[in-house]
Formats: sequence, C-alpha cells, structure tokens
Amino acid sequence: MKNAALFFILVLFGMACTPSPEQQAMDLLDKSIAAHGGKEGWENLKGIKFRKWTRMLDSAGNIESELEQWHEFRFAPRFEGKISWTKDSIVHWMSWDGVTFRYQMGENEVLNPDFLAAKKKDFDAAFYTVAQPWKLLDKGGKLIYEGKKTLENGTEVASIRVDYGPDADTWWYYFDSKSFEMLGNEVQLKDHRSRIYDLSSEQVQKMIFHGTRESWRVDEAGNRLFLRAEYRYSNYELQY
Repeated sequence: MKNAALFFILVLFGMACTPSPEQQAMDLLDKSIAAHGGKEGWENLKGIKFRKWTRMLDSAGNIESELEQWHEFRFAPRFEGKISWTKDSIVHWMSWDGVTFRYQMGENEVLNPDFLAAKKKDFDAAFYTVAQPWKLLDKGGKLIYEGKKTLENGTEVASIRVDYGPDADTWWYYFDSKSFEMLGNEVQLKDHRSRIYDLSSEQVQKMIFHGTRESWRVDEAGNRLFLRAEYRYSNYELQY
C-alpha cells in the first residue's frame, strides 16, 4: 500500500511539473523571438519599410499575376501604414492613418465600403505576416504546442497551433527545433488549406525577417496539391 501511495504521489508530482501545452507554446515562441532579434528589438522599432514581390499561379502552373509592392508601417506615435504599387501603368495605394482606411487608384479615390473592407483585410494580413513571430504575442489567439512533426519534405519542426475563435481560421506555425527560427506556417481556411515555406530569410542589423517564400495548396494530411504563390521580401529599412 505504501509503495502504491508513493507511486501515485510521484505521478501527480510529475504531472504538476510538466508544463501545459500553452506554456510550452509560449516557451517556444520566446526562443523564436530571441532568434529573430528579440522582443526588445521589435519594440524599439518605430517603423519598417520593405519591398514585396508576389507571383500567383493556378493549379496548372500558369502565372495568373505578378505584383511588386512597397510596404511602409509606422508604429509610433500610433500604428499607420501605406502599401503602393503600379498595375497596368496605374498607380494604386492603400493607407491606414490610425482612424481611416483609404484606397486610391490613379486620380480616383475608391469609396465603396465593401471594397474598402476587403482591402483593409489585405492590409492587416500584410502586416500580420511580416510581423511574425512577434505578432503571436498579441492577445486574441490561443497558442498550443503540438510537439515535433516532420513535414513532407523531411524537415523536422516544432509546431504551435493558434486558435483565434470558433469562426476564425486556424493557424499552425513551424520552427526549427534547434535554431528556433520560423520555417513556415499553415492555415486552414473555410474553403482550402495552405502551407507556406520560408525558403530564405533577410537579416537587417540584428533582426531576421522573411526572405523568399512559397505557398502551396495542401490537403488535410499536408500533402502538396499545387504551388499557389511565390513571394520575395527585400530592401528592408528599419526606423528607430
């Protein structure tokens, strides 16, 4: 009886000492943030500028579009930003001044509410992407460590699942299990699933950001279906 009681106590003690999946996720995120330049390094930034090139492809591998944009985000004294590009010889830009979102196409400002709402989501998504892994510290998402897994290309990663609520998309973030740098992410949308790979990174001073990326449509098992998009981030400028 004494041995059984002692064994039970040791089991309970071991369970109490094992970090929860949420705590394990935060521990991994802290290591990744340190590997990308640190939390303080990100918080000291007053702004960031960069160029983003995007190529979209259909399921047959045909090019649907190519686009080169300039992104500028300012963090102080409040969050603002602007994304600009030229398409068919017409200059486009969209901006957020902390209060109002605007979209300009040539000499014409677009005022359609539904169009502006959709473009504001694109604007937010652009910042969400470049601000990883620091953006995962924001409240609103529940981070859960899912352990190590091997991607279909043979890469072993440490995985965090991020839940933003029952009606929101589910995200997974993958990190190198030794260097803790972000290697990519996966997202389950309502109508499809995508996996994005970080093929290279850009180091700017002591900060590490996205470089070249690929986005693949995958099935629920993570098997590649077709290459959907290619991205290249460059010409970073950090403002302090």
